[in-house]
Formats: sequence, structure tokens, C-alpha cells
Amino acid sequence: MEKIVPICRNNDFRRIYSRGKSFVTPVVVVYALKNRTKNVRVGITTSKKIGNAVERNRSRRVIREAYRGLMSRVKPGFDLVLVARGRTPHVKSTEVARHLERQLSAAGLLREDKP
Repeated sequence: MEKIVPICRNNDFRRIYSRGKSFVTPVVVVYALKNRTKNVRVGITTSKKIGNAVERNRSRRVIREAYRGLMSRVKPGFDLVLVARGRTPHVKSTEVARHLERQLSAAGLLREDKP
């Protein structure tokens, strides 16, 4: 099983927020920016506006699981930041996966052929 390569540094997040392109739905926001590597790096964040710590952790877990199902189809060479919204802790990962798939295909980041 392939592992998710995380984005950990604050300046990486800030660079992606400022230079990246954003794709918004009520459940999740995707920021995408081209990187110079051959892999996809992913950062998952949740604002303090979203409930308490339990709901924020659930939001991150749900987004991570939804992305895990799509990661084999994402084109290499991009940094992604996935941001939870207010509805995220209250929906299932399958719905988040639907929204993520729609956003990633709108961004042109999904391969058409399923490996």
C-alpha cells in the first residue's frame, strides 16, 4: 500500500495557499500547486472554527481516508492542501471522496486511466 507523503512545514503551506489554485465545495477545499518532484505531497488542515478537537480530528481522518482511495489516480508532481469545512465532521468519507474526486478532476489532476 502506497503511503501519503505529508507536507509538514508552515512555509510550504503558506506558499501553496498564496500561489496555488483553489477548488471549493461545502465539504472540503483543495489547494493545488505544481512542485518540482515526481511525487504528490499532501497536507490536511482544519481550522479552529470547526467544532472541538474531536470534530477537527474526525475531519482530518475522514479527508485522509477519502484521499487514500483516490491517490493512485492523482497525477505526480503536485502539492495538495486539503482544508476541512464546517460540514466535514458530519459527513462520511464516501461523500468527501465524491467531492474530492470532482475537485481534483476540475483541477485536471486525475488520470483518466485507472491503474
